Amino acid sequence: MNLNPLLLVTFLPAVGALALLAFKPAWKSAARWTALAISLVTFGLSLWVLAQFDPSIGDMQMELNLPWFALAGNPIGFHIGVDGISILMLLLTTFLTPIAILSTWKAIYENVRGFMILFLLLETGMIGVFLSLDLALFYIFWEFTLIPMYFLIGVWGGERRVYAAFKFFLYTLAGSLLMLAGLLWLGLTYGSFDLTTLTQTASISLNAQLWLFAAFGLAFAIKVPMWPLHSWLPDAHTEAPTAGSVILAGVLLKMGAYGFLRFNLPLFPQATLKLAPWMGIMAVIGIIYGALVAFSQKDVKKLVAYSSVSHLGFVVLGIFALNSQGISGAILQMVNHGLSTGALFLIVGFLYERRHTRDLDAFGGLWRVMPVLGSLALIVTLSSLGLPGLNGFIGEFTILLGAFGSTALGSPWIAGVATLGVILAAVYLLHMFQKVFLGPVTADENKGLKDLSVREIAVLAPILVLILWIGIYPKPFFALMTPTVDKLVAVLQAASVALH
Repeated sequence: MNLNPLLLVTFLPAVGALALLAFKPAWKSAARWTALAISLVTFGLSLWVLAQFDPSIGDMQMELNLPWFALAGNPIGFHIGVDGISILMLLLTTFLTPIAILSTWKAIYENVRGFMILFLLLETGMIGVFLSLDLALFYIFWEFTLIPMYFLIGVWGGERRVYAAFKFFLYTLAGSLLMLAGLLWLGLTYGSFDLTTLTQTASISLNAQLWLFAAFGLAFAIKVPMWPLHSWLPDAHTEAPTAGSVILAGVLLKMGAYGFLRFNLPLFPQATLKLAPWMGIMAVIGIIYGALVAFSQKDVKKLVAYSSVSHLGFVVLGIFALNSQGISGAILQMVNHGLSTGALFLIVGFLYERRHTRDLDAFGGLWRVMPVLGSLALIVTLSSLGLPGLNGFIGEFTILLGAFGSTALGSPWIAGVATLGVILAAVYLLHMFQKVFLGPVTADENKGLKDLSVREIAVLAPILVLILWIGIYPKPFFALMTPTVDKLVAVLQAASVALH
């Protein structure tokens, strides 16, 4: 316990948040720099975890399992661990958090200390979700993330921030209550809340699996968000401060997809196989619907928000292809979406700080006055639409390859229709880029805009490095997850044999 790296990486941000309580409200600069330093040390600890991680092992590593308390005589433990799926989510979380904090220098003026405290607490909650191996512990961390994000949107958001915060909270809470009912029934029926124990010993009937899949799956589908449970997302993204949007898109949405991978597939494999075609159809509807609605938006931030509905549809499609290619592509695309869409929200935030509007028609010709931002925005846009040589292509191509060859989805036409989403993404993203950056400078207010500062370039640069790295050489990322994914697919194959 003393030097368990997972314990340190999980709770260092919370310790930092407690330390910030001692700061005076007027110490705004000190609060910013302290929060940034804590988040950077946390990222360093996650790299320490990576250095100790053996990618050739498909099982959990660096586990810590401490007795905690009992519920109706059933033990609940503080059980955490990391494998090939959660290691990438851990790295994504700790990578994006300092970037998001650095982006707030000129965006957050009021109650800076409170903002940083909530942001660090949110980081602890997100890391806890990805490392938890006990159902009750997972649920505690899952619900805990609601609180700081609710206040980040509700206090520091836009004009309709209170409405957006309530909507985000109520949608997520509604799904979470069903998940709570499911995990209580599961834990009390089979005498354990431990994920490893349940996976190895619980023999759950198909009928029970279907109900439990629905209870857990609804919570995860809302968080992704899958169509038709997505309506909270555009409001939350549009009203959230830029740093909140980056973390919401980059990490919080991934908690839903991660939940499917960590719980639904290994615990309810037969139900997963039965429902995979329907999940695939819903994913494809989300891909097409999100793209079409994104194209119709006049608010740049809302356009990027709806693009998340479309892009996360690809992630869900890859997961329910239920083969190694699809699942591996989905995990990588979770990382890719966090990078590309996070960068898009940062760019929108930089524009809003200068023009105080997000209306597409208010921009035009910005490349002439902001060539550095225009160049970086072009790379990010091409990444998001899946241009070969950049990260988005690797994830989407692998997902579509897995979906096309999937027996679980039932038809290659599902993959074929999903491919239209790639074309539509090019339409709405290039339309956005053309309206904002190309053509003549259409408004006098745009002529004197300052290009990116050194700090703003430093915010985007690490993301661009990873966008290019994954696009050119994705092998190290696939190597981290492959043994874990293969083990998960073997569980699904065994369940398929049992069904037939």
